[in-house]
Amino acid sequence: MSPTRTPEQAPTGTGALPSSQRSLAPDLARGVMLLVIATAHAHLFAEISTGVGSEISGLWDRLATGTMAVFADLRGYPMFAALFGYGLAQIHRRRTEQGRDWPWTRKLLRRRGLWMVAFGAVHVALLFFGDILSVYGLLALVFVGTLRVSDRGLLRTAFAALAVAAVFVFATRIASDGAAMTPEIPAGVAGELLFRLTMWPFMIAFMGAATVFPFLIGMWAARRRLLEAPERYLPLLRGTAAVGIPVAVLGGLPEALVRNGMWADPTPLAASLVALLHQVTGFAGGFGYAALIALVAVRISRRPRPGPVATALAALGQRSLTFYLLQSVAWAVLFASYGLGLEVSTAVGVGIGIAVWAATVVLADLMRRADMRGPAEVALRRLTYGAEHGKAA
Repeated sequence: MSPTRTPEQAPTGTGALPSSQRSLAPDLARGVMLLVIATAHAHLFAEISTGVGSEISGLWDRLATGTMAVFADLRGYPMFAALFGYGLAQIHRRRTEQGRDWPWTRKLLRRRGLWMVAFGAVHVALLFFGDILSVYGLLALVFVGTLRVSDRGLLRTAFAALAVAAVFVFATRIASDGAAMTPEIPAGVAGELLFRLTMWPFMIAFMGAATVFPFLIGMWAARRRLLEAPERYLPLLRGTAAVGIPVAVLGGLPEALVRNGMWADPTPLAASLVALLHQVTGFAGGFGYAALIALVAVRISRRPRPGPVATALAALGQRSLTFYLLQSVAWAVLFASYGLGLEVSTAVGVGIGIAVWAATVVLADLMRRADMRGPAEVALRRLTYGAEHGKAA
């Protein structure tokens, strides 16, 4: 048995891969990255509620804003995108090993992508303008063919996408005269709904341009089973963590200075270069986080059993779609004008994000103990596989 497997047994009758056959590292990574996503989103709503561009005062607010810039903002989603690409390549490999031909698998993955777009549309309409599900679904539709290209072709496409993303970020920031584009959300159910639907195509374009690169790198990593057998790649993982995380921190420092007002009134060119640096080094940070978590998974796997914290985080990662959506429910309840409409400082916003994530860790572990899969995962699988749901591994 691989030393990186989780001990939990899968619920019966779901058609999912049994948890005893799952690798710990990807699930652990998803669980931890939901913390980064939660704090980034809660911090965003806190900034919106207190007025974008207002002067940040107070030690805790400055610390929270700086910490988010160097460790979380644009650092969590690249890893999520890489994990999505990794998972897509895993599905392709498993179906191929089961004897499925390429046309069948391609149709399956495209159907999954279409349903993810549909999930994203509902998510936007009901909850949150910053949806990533529709972006991932579109990537599955557009780039499914790259699962069959050579490693060289895959990496060439990935770095071409990185260049496109860099140009897109720089050009967008220059076009806005160097100003950060943080939304102003109107009040009321109808106003917020119209805002989300209006923002959706722009968010797909912006997030899509920045997501292709890590998505394809995730595919490349899956071909080597980098997270399924991390013990085989310890030097690569150590190097990626040792380089990627510091690069992301250093690349986020100028953005932190701008946000905290310590670099006052940068020129549009300087602000655009800072945004570009923040974006590009965020990719390094996402890969560094993934590598670090894989290294932690190797160490955990050497124990007779994972501890309760690792088990709970893996349970959250196994239900990441459900709890990503549940986070958005929390933001709607807490911050929407038709919810509690909280107006909090940036530091309190980060604290709220941590608290919401911690609550989902507890709930995910309770679901694990009750032998329950995430309802969103079950729904997506049933819609994707249809009549073969009960037979799909």
